[in-house]
Amino acid sequence: MAGKILIVTGDAGEGYEALYAYHRMLEEGYEPVVAAPSKRRLHLVIHDFEPGWDTYIERPGYGLEAQIAFDDVVAADYTAILLLGGRAPEYLRNNARLLELVRAFDAAGKWIFAICHGIQVLVAAGLVKARCVTCYEHVRNEVEIAGGTWSPQQAVRDGRIVSAQTWQSHPEFYREVFACLNALA
Repeated sequence: MAGKILIVTGDAGEGYEALYAYHRMLEEGYEPVVAAPSKRRLHLVIHDFEPGWDTYIERPGYGLEAQIAFDDVVAADYTAILLLGGRAPEYLRNNARLLELVRAFDAAGKWIFAICHGIQVLVAAGLVKARCVTCYEHVRNEVEIAGGTWSPQQAVRDGRIVSAQTWQSHPEFYREVFACLNALA
């Protein structure tokens, strides 16, 4: 394997983002490790858009095993961290250990990837100030209040942080993610 990638999610994490990330990492020869507040089976959700709705809708989705709890993660063991979206970041951004881990990845100059609502964790960790990022458009305000600049692009790289808007951004996001990761190889 080329390296270990820490994939962060929790209950109500976006299922398509989680499974897509896990499988793409395997395809590219990386070892994906799913991390959550505790090591157990997670309940993922499906976020989609329906005509006549002003925002996305949520349905139950697949489950996914969290292979490691945040408390057991050693940042030095990983090449990068990937923060997924869904509703999980709403509560994960309050997890002091996760914020400590994200800051450790940043301090070590490791890659930090965030998609959709995953940016909320970076906002809470204080890592978007003076950076250009993207995320789900309805999280834009949080980025701007934290001193970041929101981009309308599907995927954006600013230094060691790569961000994307939604699962619809997967093609642009993962092209950039693997360009960054494979540059290390």
